[in-house]
Amino acid sequence: MTPSAMTSGTRSRADAAALREIQAPVRERLDLVAGELWRIVASDLPLVLEINAHLAGMKGKMFRPTLVLLASATAGCAQERAVPVAAALETLHLASLVHDDAVDHSVLRRGMPTVNALFSHQHAVLMGDFLYARALTELVRLNDWDVARIFADASTQITLGEMRQLGALDALAFGESDYDQLIRAKTASLFRAATELGALCGAAAYRAPLARYGERLGMAFQVVDDLLDYTEDAEVTGKPSGLDLREHKVTLPLIAALPEFDAAARRRVEALFAAPDPEDAQVAEVVDLVARHGGLDYARRRGEVLAREAEEALAPLPESPARAALTDAVGYVLDRRA
Repeated sequence: MTPSAMTSGTRSRADAAALREIQAPVRERLDLVAGELWRIVASDLPLVLEINAHLAGMKGKMFRPTLVLLASATAGCAQERAVPVAAALETLHLASLVHDDAVDHSVLRRGMPTVNALFSHQHAVLMGDFLYARALTELVRLNDWDVARIFADASTQITLGEMRQLGALDALAFGESDYDQLIRAKTASLFRAATELGALCGAAAYRAPLARYGERLGMAFQVVDDLLDYTEDAEVTGKPSGLDLREHKVTLPLIAALPEFDAAARRRVEALFAAPDPEDAQVAEVVDLVARHGGLDYARRRGEVLAREAEEALAPLPESPARAALTDAVGYVLDRRA
């Protein structure tokens, strides 16, 4: 094993251990969420069964359901419905990932082939639609209008965020305010939904601070994710290195560095964005330019500010193991490596 592989493995194990500690206060209920998730998406159609089996192998860290369950327990009276609500939210998240990979024509997620790579683009679009429909069916079963409104708003924001990104005519004119609006819609809306839904399932008096916590945590999560695209390799993140640049996506590190570029550096970035399939050397060169002009440092500082705002939002909540775990989740988001 190479030294870099050992480092990557150590980081992955450290991340997993930190997440297990965060999940400890809700471990038993979180284990139930996985069963509820596969109940929600069950189908006797062979093709759906096959794709579901693939998605099960790609199952993520259940971070958003963890936030639902922790938020529901912050007042000491978590309700049973928190489990199916968390499962429905994870179904929505899964649908958004399948659609996102289809839109971006991504071939890897979490180190495994995406649905559109393993099956087809059409399969991915239709499977994402199926997952959305199954999440909606579960909401109907739960028969709670407040819960449904939060789901509907998150779904709308995710879709509008994707449309806004696709509609950007000049990628390099994309500024930090545009970026904030994008990540608030595409990522933070689902984090906010998780903690606000949790509040409705046992901590309604703290709905507003928990919603703000989720939003700021989600924004910090995305900033860190975008930073990792510049700093970590595919072995760590489970996706090709420099994927955002390869897909001509402008994220915070590049936004922060661009004003510092001279004309020659700017031309190199423009050449990368003009290339239908950028070469590895082009990507590596732009990553180096961004690092040397302070883009990575700026993104780290911005992530830290957002994380601090998330932690401050928890101030009104009473002390409890669930609140302590939510505080630890802030550190996990900042320090994670994948």
